[in-house]
Amino acid sequence: MNAIVQEGQRVAVPLRLRSAVVLGMASLIGLMMIGWPLLLEADPTQRVDPPFLFLGMLPVILAVVLAEISEGGMDARVLAILGVLTAVNAVLRGVSAGTAGLELVFFLLILGGRVFGPGFGFVLGCTSLFASALMTAGVGPWLPFQMLVAGWVGMFAGLLPRRVTGRWEIVMLVVYGVLAAYGYGLLMNLWGWPFILGIQVPGQDATDLSYAPGAPLLENLHRFLVYTLLTSTGGWDTGRAITNALAIAVLGPAVLTTLRRAARRARVERR
Repeated sequence: MNAIVQEGQRVAVPLRLRSAVVLGMASLIGLMMIGWPLLLEADPTQRVDPPFLFLGMLPVILAVVLAEISEGGMDARVLAILGVLTAVNAVLRGVSAGTAGLELVFFLLILGGRVFGPGFGFVLGCTSLFASALMTAGVGPWLPFQMLVAGWVGMFAGLLPRRVTGRWEIVMLVVYGVLAAYGYGLLMNLWGWPFILGIQVPGQDATDLSYAPGAPLLENLHRFLVYTLLTSTGGWDTGRAITNALAIAVLGPAVLTTLRRAARRARVERR
């Protein structure tokens, strides 16, 4: 499907069928890589190692997805908007630094995805987390997962119903910002859980909340939920949710107006 919708109008980052399929497959692979402790049926008598091979593959998969999404050639004006929002998000994350969950990067990501669509939202999530990691020296094995999950936050913001406008749009975005904050924390905790608390090995010390190979799914799920509740949900994730809600409620109307004015000047139409 051509990116041109009408004469003189283009979508920000068009998601063609092939791009959507690639994005869906990459998302499924990424979700499996994040949730492997709950999906893997491991033998408790055998050594279990995290999927380091997949860890190295994820940046490659993300690169393929981003190349596929921008295959049709990104308009210079859209690229400029993406660059500006990425830079602003990187600075906002550097300023807030995630202290007590006070992260300002997500509210602009959600509003950008809302205005410019799911493809733009996914790319903005990836570039924002990558740029901010470079600025804050936060590059590590967790970065590809942060980029992927942030991309999902922007993408699903772009998939929210378009018919909702005015005050109810802000309410919808506030609710989504709260859910996205907890969802981001939950997925990132799931990724880091076996690395931080370790994997139970017979004859070795481990905590009661460590990943237990071979244990029933519900037991490992219970261990993980208690872990994330104690370490994140009641603190960092709640701080992030409150920050998202306040930022969207207070700044959302003005930022949405500004972004939509920029979209009109760039002759960008969201689909």
